[in-house]
Amino acid sequence: MSSPSALRDAVAAALAATGKTSPLQIDDLAALDQVHTGGRRLTLALAEQAALSPGTRVLDVGGGIGGAARLLAARGCSVLVVERSVAFCHLGTWLTRQVGLSSQVHFVAGDAQALPLAPASVDAVWLQHVALIVPDKPRLFAELARVLRPGGVLALHEPVAGPAGPPHFPAPWAQTPDESALVSAHALRAGLEAAGFVIRTWQDVTAETRAWAERQATRPIAPSPLGIHLILGPDTPRMLANVRRSLAEDRLRVVLAVAIRSPHSA
Repeated sequence: MSSPSALRDAVAAALAATGKTSPLQIDDLAALDQVHTGGRRLTLALAEQAALSPGTRVLDVGGGIGGAARLLAARGCSVLVVERSVAFCHLGTWLTRQVGLSSQVHFVAGDAQALPLAPASVDAVWLQHVALIVPDKPRLFAELARVLRPGGVLALHEPVAGPAGPPHFPAPWAQTPDESALVSAHALRAGLEAAGFVIRTWQDVTAETRAWAERQATRPIAPSPLGIHLILGPDTPRMLANVRRSLAEDRLRVVLAVAIRSPHSA
């Protein structure tokens, strides 16, 4: 992992190399911001399904450098990103300042399983490609339920295990199988329900994600200086190829879901 200042300097240099100078717009960060399957379209689709309106207090758990958080802030939400990587928090804060959203998006370095928030203190929780690296899902989901107000919304976009065997590694979320915590869609849903969440929508977006992955493979061999390789590192092409292969072989599936914290849950 790069140091906070080194990562920020690398991104700043890539922005300059592509002619993007301050003040920036959110669209200027599009090639960098969405470090997950499906890209920006699925982030926006999830926000629509969750009906996140202006004034909503959103907790983005494991939100990385804040790509989703900035899109939600542009919709009028107030977003707290809790991210375990100090370097990502540092870069996310800097990028958020460049696009003029510092009053709406804040970053805190912390653990998804021990969130630095009071009970029932947020209106919505955003979970995008995070559960797949957390082995103790009951603890994770219980913690999400704790900080979410009764009747609040959990917006979830997660890869899950496919039926054809384990995915290929290295992958963006794990270098080796022992670093991965994928479960089946059935197990993920059951875990949420056991934690007191009521599923409102549950959508398998594997086909769309597979098509997205195939489109990424057709991009020019020489990438732009600005891209997710700055976040994932030099092994990015191999990681993305493994994701594409895992999707094609049904070793990996992807779900988009919205759940409600039951008013009766503990």
